[in-house]
Order: sequence, then structure tokens, then C-alpha cells
Amino acid sequence: MTPLLAIGPAPLALEPLVAAVCEAQAGEPGADGAVVTFLGLVRNHNIGRKVLYLDYEAYEPLAVKSFERIGDEIGERWPGVRMGVHHRTGTIAIGEASVVIVTASPHRAAAFAACRYTIERIKQISPIWKHEHFEGGDVWIEGATADPADAAAVAAAEKAACA
Repeated sequence: MTPLLAIGPAPLALEPLVAAVCEAQAGEPGADGAVVTFLGLVRNHNIGRKVLYLDYEAYEPLAVKSFERIGDEIGERWPGVRMGVHHRTGTIAIGEASVVIVTASPHRAAAFAACRYTIERIKQISPIWKHEHFEGGDVWIEGATADPADAAAVAAAEKAACA
């Protein structure tokens, strides 16, 4: 059985998470009119540099709690939307997936907005840190910076999601 929320070193696969989110549907089959997916891949470039690979570190128990919080926020803003997130840790090669997000809803607008909101909030509040290795060096380039309860951060993520 595929969990809806997970983080760890295993390679990511889209189809099992899609199936898990769709199976989590309450009510009769066929109620969803939209399933939206996001697959975040490791790029071969960033800020004019040739990226070689990424290392992700996370505090896994708190990362899953942050995913739960994001799911709760989605439920309040877009009732009826279900969400699943799998994020990878460890060394990830160019072209491999670092994050998979799936949202499902009776209506496409809510599913699209909730999917975009999820990635924005993960970047804001999840204790996940990205270490970029590039030709000539390396740098830590991301990590959660917002207080999960910060209304301005929530508003910024919602604005990006609904733009």
C-alpha cells in the first residue's frame, strides 16, 4: 500500500501515488474530474552553472508533519481536494525526480491550484535542505524559512497557486 505522504531515499514513481490519491476518494468512483500531477526533476543548470547532482537532507518526521499541515490547509481552502506528496532525500542525479505531488478533485481549477500551492508551501515550511553540486563547487541553496503559521507566507503561496 502506497502512503499518501512520504519522504526518504527511494526513487520516486508517479503512478503509485496517483493510484493512492485516487483510492483515497470518499464516495463513489468517478467523482473526480481532475487529477493533477507535479514531478520536480533535477535540472542540469542553475544560475548559469552546470549542475552535476543534488543532495537533499531532511528531518523526516517533521517533514511528514509539514505535508500533513499542507493537506489540512488545502482542505480548508479547496474542500474536496485530496493530495499526496513523496519527496526524495540523498543524492539525486540529473533528470531524476526529487518530488512528486498529486492532487485530485471534482473540478480542475481546484486540483491545479492545490498542486501549485503544495509545492510553494513545501519550499516555505518543510525541513528539507538542498545541496547543489556544480562544476567548480557546491552550495546549500534552499531550506524552509517561513513559520508555518505565518499568514503572509500562506497568502504568498495562495497567490502563486491562483495566479
